[in-house]
Amino acid sequence: MDANTVLAELEGNIATVGYGLAAIGPAIGVGIVVGKTIESVARQPELQGRLTVLMYIGIAFTEALAFIGIATYFIFV
Repeated sequence: MDANTVLAELEGNIATVGYGLAAIGPAIGVGIVVGKTIESVARQPELQGRLTVLMYIGIAFTEALAFIGIATYFIFV
């Protein structure tokens, strides 16, 4: 193996680890959004429908961060 091959493999591995670390944030965010929604429904069950819709919107915005991370990975690698 020459130095260029080793360097290319190393860069790919580093980018993969970087995306994995970047995906931790949205995962934690989704967990917080769902947990707070469950707490809210437990306090006010009559708002379950509206809170569920707001939860899905919050999850969508949070997951957008992960998709931006994927796009960044493909742009720069």
